[in-house]
Amino acid sequence: MLNQNPLWRYIVVIGMLLLALIYALPNLYPEDPALNISATRGGTVAEETRLQLEQSFRAANIVAKSVVLEEGQILARFNSTEDQLQAREIANQQLGTNFVTALNLAPATPDWLSAIGATPMNLGLDLRGGVHFLMAVDMKAALDKNLNDMVQTFRADLREDKIRYRNVQADIGRGQVQISLRSPEDVTAAEAALRKRDRELVFSTGSDNLTLLVSISEIRLREIREYALEQNITIIRNRVNEIGVAEPLVQRQGSDRIVVQLPGVQDTASAKEILGATASLEFRLVDEQGDLSAALEGRVPPNSELYYTRDGRPLLLEKRIMLTGEHITGASSAFDEYSRPQVSIKLDAKGGNMLSAATRDAIGRRMASVFIEYKPGTEIGEDGNPVLIKQQEVINDATIQARLGRDFRITGISSPGEAQNLSTLLRAGALIAPIQIIEERTIGPSLGKENIELGVTAIQWGMVCVLIFMVIYYKAFGLVANCALIANLVLIVGIMSMIPGATLTLPGMAGIVLTVGMAVDANVLIFERIREELLEGRSVQQAIHHGYDRAFATIADSNITTLLVALILFGIGTGPVKGFAVTLAIGILTSIFTAVVGTRLLVNLFWGGRRVQSLPI
Repeated sequence: MLNQNPLWRYIVVIGMLLLALIYALPNLYPEDPALNISATRGGTVAEETRLQLEQSFRAANIVAKSVVLEEGQILARFNSTEDQLQAREIANQQLGTNFVTALNLAPATPDWLSAIGATPMNLGLDLRGGVHFLMAVDMKAALDKNLNDMVQTFRADLREDKIRYRNVQADIGRGQVQISLRSPEDVTAAEAALRKRDRELVFSTGSDNLTLLVSISEIRLREIREYALEQNITIIRNRVNEIGVAEPLVQRQGSDRIVVQLPGVQDTASAKEILGATASLEFRLVDEQGDLSAALEGRVPPNSELYYTRDGRPLLLEKRIMLTGEHITGASSAFDEYSRPQVSIKLDAKGGNMLSAATRDAIGRRMASVFIEYKPGTEIGEDGNPVLIKQQEVINDATIQARLGRDFRITGISSPGEAQNLSTLLRAGALIAPIQIIEERTIGPSLGKENIELGVTAIQWGMVCVLIFMVIYYKAFGLVANCALIANLVLIVGIMSMIPGATLTLPGMAGIVLTVGMAVDANVLIFERIREELLEGRSVQQAIHHGYDRAFATIADSNITTLLVALILFGIGTGPVKGFAVTLAIGILTSIFTAVVGTRLLVNLFWGGRRVQSLPI
């Protein structure tokens, strides 16, 4: 018989709606104003610190919903932003410079929903508030670093081929490496050996015919710049993920710019500290043969550099860099056999081979870990941005006990908190080239709250107007369409909440409003088709059956073309355009489902398979 559906179909549709409803429920629980307190290098977050903070909040009559220690960080939740701001002042006064206190918004999802993985929709910067950074990558530093790496590589290659040379040094100003050799024959042999290893090097001979000048081709220069930008984006994204900021945006802009948006974070100073955006790491051997006292007086050996440890102790280190942080694939903090903090490090294959070769003849010598940070100075460069000042410190030096490979450990760290922060930095990776923040903006939570309220109001009024129109114009069938419309909204919110990485922005809310109209449009096509079938003299059951079947082609055509546009917008768009495209695409799919499947089940339930003389349409 026409217009009858099996029971399993009703069960499947109801199950899908219930699932979407459960995952949409967390959005009814607003986020709590919160403080995230983490240790900087040298600090430790302990249970005692949490208890002291809790007592300080109580003494200041600040009501904290909870103050808990999770994964080495303190998370304090409050009822209002006023309590949050006052609590931050107290925390900063009490904890000092060894801790970072960041304003944040913490989800308030009930435990039973969190247990099944139900979380609220990720809100974009325009809805949640947060910080926005525009960063510039120092491409000159990336090229200089590449030249210095070439110097070390050329020395090793020439020694391997037993070609005698006087000196190999980088001429940073001209962007080339100068190799001084002993005879014209050695110049020819060196060029042949190096050209065999790298076809994209450009060779020329100096005026004395004993100097080989090596520069990088334009193709390789473009590759270095592109690699520096893409790797920095990956590393910054890893650092943000290590911190635990929900749904950050890290993407390129132009040839040397990176945009970073951290929703929920309200303190730009803390965000900069959390990012550690301009830090890198190098491993060098300690020059134990050099005269340290002479170096302190300004007479530094030509192949060494003078560094200082965090406590001010001078160290003479070799210029040769054994390894940089870009080869680190994993790092974890723990304790050694004497219960002292340590960091265990894993390297990629290339890094393991490099370190193994570098430490083969260095057993018994000391290796230092150098932490490098670039900070904006007072001098303005040619590009109009502050010139970066390089700050370096030795975070530890230890004796090499055996030939190192892909796994080794750093010991001599002063505290467990420092070990944890260092492992976080190493896991995230060292930047390929230094970067500086050239623009920063803070979007307050009040503005985000206002945007949400305006967006929700627009959706509500749009829903109300459509619901009233459908009931007036289509009577009982209008009620069926309204049920499908509400189900469509639940499905959109539920799916957006379930998809990892999906973020709702203000344009995304506009996409939901547009979807409401499109969902009604599909119902209008079906109902008008049923009316036409009735006017042509078909029975009620035939009109329902043909109405849905014949309207489906039109609905599919119109929605598929719109879906293709949404996919194109998502593929080529950025930021707000992507947010609009995501909600539009999801809304199109759910509106087809609710209009074609959902309403048909309801219509068949009430009027299908029965002797009905007319329809309330």
